[in-house]
Amino acid sequence: MLGLSIVVPCFNEEPGLAELVRRCCESASSAVGDSFELILVDDGSSDRTWDVITSQIAGHRNIVAIKLSRNYGHQIALTAGLSAVRGKVVFVIDADLQDPPELLNDMLGKMKESGADVVYGQRRTRAGETWFKTFAAKLFYRILERSTDVSIPVDAGDFRLMSRRIADIIAQMPERDRFIRGMVASVGFKQVAFPYDRQRRFAGSTKYPLAKMIHFATDAFLGYSMVLLRLSSIAALVLLLALIGVAVYSIYAWLYLEVVPGWTSIMISVIVVSFFQLVTLSVIGEYVGRIYLSTKNRPLFIIDSVERSSGQ
Repeated sequence: MLGLSIVVPCFNEEPGLAELVRRCCESASSAVGDSFELILVDDGSSDRTWDVITSQIAGHRNIVAIKLSRNYGHQIALTAGLSAVRGKVVFVIDADLQDPPELLNDMLGKMKESGADVVYGQRRTRAGETWFKTFAAKLFYRILERSTDVSIPVDAGDFRLMSRRIADIIAQMPERDRFIRGMVASVGFKQVAFPYDRQRRFAGSTKYPLAKMIHFATDAFLGYSMVLLRLSSIAALVLLLALIGVAVYSIYAWLYLEVVPGWTSIMISVIVVSFFQLVTLSVIGEYVGRIYLSTKNRPLFIIDSVERSSGQ
């Protein structure tokens, strides 16, 4: 068994791949010698990412290249990489080099010192990101922390070091709408934080525009929080109290005031009731839709090809 597996999902990362491979291999060699593998997963890139990955194989004997049949998304690509690991510990890092591979040695030291199964990177600063993205990320993590029963660390992405047993558990989980940092938190075992400063992208542009950020946040909340379902229950209770108040006022007006009931109050009541019914149905429909997709039992990903260095 190898000492270390490094898993890197890649989507349109052609400009920075050579630097990624160099820095990851140097960090791994410094930490475990030659007992490591660098697993690069091409998530259906539309540029020359796969060509660059395969070209790196000739100069490095530790590379495993996995090409998915299409773009499945970051979390599925990461799962594909985790399903192929052979190392005792697994280092997960993004291809943009915002999370420095050079922290590997320190994280390994932290794991041995603490006896933890997971050492997760916790961002102190986020260089090169807009104030909106920084603010939105901080707000998202804190709302998620307060609305779930699982203790999901704040300001922590997928950058982490974990034991092989954790990686195997995550890879075998069948859920389709994957939020891996939440999945890792949910399995338990000892998990410790490793504070660090996130750097600017080495090359290329972000693969998480606003639309993908919203989709990612939705997966997190629907997968690990009952807030939306509970919100519909709270809304129904508030509506019930409002209707009781209207009923009490109507009786009072009938007994003591000379008023003629108008169509306005009726229309408002109908609109309010209909609105809350639609909100409740839409939330329930979202959950039912995800259950429906899960029952199809389609494969999470399909591998087009796998290539290994001669040393693998």
